[in-house]
Amino acid sequence: MSHPVAVVVPTPAHSSLTGPLSYRSEFPLAPGTLVRVPLGRREVLGVVWDPPEPGDNGRQEADNKPVTAVLEGIDPLGPRWRDLVTFAANYYQRGLGEVALAALPPQLRDLSAGQLARRLKRPSGAGDGAIPAAAAEPTPEQRDALAAFEAGEGCFLLFGATGSGKTEVYLQAVQRLFAADPQAQALVMVPEINLTPQLEERFVARFGAGAVVSLHSGMTHPQRLKSWLLAHSGAARVVLGTRMAVFASMPTLKLIVVDEEHDPSYKQQEGARYSARDLAVYRGRLEGAKVLLGSATPSLESWHACDRGRYRCLEMPSRVGDAQLPTVRLVDMNLQPHKTVFSPQLLAAITERIARGEQSLVFLNRRGYAPVLACTSCDWKSECPNCSAFRVFHKIDRTLRCHHCGYTERVPRACPVCGNVDIAPVGRGTERLEESLAELLAAERRPGGEPVRIARMDADTTKLKGALESQLAQVHAGEVDVLVGTQMITKGHDFRRITLVAALNADSALFSSDFRAPERLFGLLMQAAGRAGRDAARAGGSEMWVQTWHPKHPLFTALRKHDFPAFAAQQLGEREQAAMPPFGYQALVRADARTQEAAQAFLAAAAAASVDVEAADRVTLYSPVPMSVQRVANVERAQMLVESTSRAALQRFLAGWHPVLQATREKGLIRWAVDVDPLAI
Repeated sequence: MSHPVAVVVPTPAHSSLTGPLSYRSEFPLAPGTLVRVPLGRREVLGVVWDPPEPGDNGRQEADNKPVTAVLEGIDPLGPRWRDLVTFAANYYQRGLGEVALAALPPQLRDLSAGQLARRLKRPSGAGDGAIPAAAAEPTPEQRDALAAFEAGEGCFLLFGATGSGKTEVYLQAVQRLFAADPQAQALVMVPEINLTPQLEERFVARFGAGAVVSLHSGMTHPQRLKSWLLAHSGAARVVLGTRMAVFASMPTLKLIVVDEEHDPSYKQQEGARYSARDLAVYRGRLEGAKVLLGSATPSLESWHACDRGRYRCLEMPSRVGDAQLPTVRLVDMNLQPHKTVFSPQLLAAITERIARGEQSLVFLNRRGYAPVLACTSCDWKSECPNCSAFRVFHKIDRTLRCHHCGYTERVPRACPVCGNVDIAPVGRGTERLEESLAELLAAERRPGGEPVRIARMDADTTKLKGALESQLAQVHAGEVDVLVGTQMITKGHDFRRITLVAALNADSALFSSDFRAPERLFGLLMQAAGRAGRDAARAGGSEMWVQTWHPKHPLFTALRKHDFPAFAAQQLGEREQAAMPPFGYQALVRADARTQEAAQAFLAAAAAASVDVEAADRVTLYSPVPMSVQRVANVERAQMLVESTSRAALQRFLAGWHPVLQATREKGLIRWAVDVDPLAI
């Protein structure tokens, strides 16, 4: 006797196969069971899904083929996990199988039964032993925050100054959960991989190596599978990961922590463009788990949710111990000589820190030596032949490299157009900044008489395995006097010796067409400032220096006072008047095509065909426009903005419009995608 089963499989984007497929099995299979099934000429991993509701035509046939194999030894994925995947697929307009299978370890798709059985053997010590007692006595502010968190339910926003000890609150919240429930699990999320090592170290020190696993894209496939299996079985008590960890299977999940909840890295930019922070909040409701969002500069969406009473705000305005927030100093670049890179005031302040044996951090959000190489005789510049962007000059290996498509070639000996040998870098990246600083500080000496040590930390210097950890260790050990880098060095790191932070060229976001740019800039500068003065013994004169052409801008007025509430009130006032998020709701439809005309024609045709879609009268469709970087890898890109004052109306419209988009065909169209709640317009 065969039993019909509904199975979700990894369907390609925009396939008409969006729901479960029908297969048959020799015996009943519980929803959530992992299976291998035939799909076309391939055998793929699938998940047995819930039977369709009466009258539901979402399940589609797959010639009623038999299930090939069942992955024995792995418990079925739970109903709340399946509900999370279903919500994410529906809300972000993706296929159910695409989301479900992307959330599973890639190695599950390829292992034989014997290989899987070996990996299912529980590692010795995993999850064993008592949870150690709590590395620190909470401060009064931490104690109050923990008490309010324990007494309440739902979602909380921990609004804590940089250095106020938010991580200790996370640790103690997990500690108290485990004391109350010996089987409970906790999910702790961070925005970027480079923040996991030091956080993992603290959680392992508190709870033991067997209780903590990591989940992020920087791990090997076997490592990810091992961590996933330990979480799925309940052996791992704490899962620490980046945005992908929001889909980790955790059967006894009771607490979700989202550190640096404002960070744009929580938004996936390819495939299913989900917000891991928003899904964490939704998952908390599904699981009946508490959610703790933490930030010194909360997203305006979360701040507004506190204003409306949807979240409860827990405030920790003071730094641990006697440490003070750094003094913010603005340098008016209008008063500096032409082409000044480091103002004399800033250079003197850095030199003073070196003489005292303290560290400085200088950040610029542009890696490479210079953003463009140009001919001094003709109009040639190092444009990318495949993208509407310049290739960046990297002096260290004498290459021109496109940071969009990756196209790289050696720097030419002479201008390719006129033959002029005088081709020069224009602008500055972190590599050139490091070189300039080394020249300016060449005559300076450390307290012991040694030369000044400068290190650079960006995507170029940390791409080799272990490079990031090695560089961080050097900074923590005091082996670096000045750290130069991109924004990756401004987030979350607990640098105890840094007493000065400097931001160069911070003005570009002040007048951006993207309405979120000021929010991102303010958050970045506040987070950067937070790297200075974290050690009370060195914090007496800690400073944040900002070189700007617009020192009287309201953003800098709020920054000087470390006044996030004032900045948030001003920004929310502007957004409310314009009905922008969080007072309105948006989606972007993006199209890639052989020509810009074809991309825009697809969007225009889809818009014209949308008039009869449900809730079309409650949404506004704007005209198609080229994306800010119009061409990448010889593909033209365009986008169209969709807005509504109702989230529900926007969702109904997008769901009804999806078949229209699928049916719209334009010659030259390569792909299209819907981005719900986009972070960049």
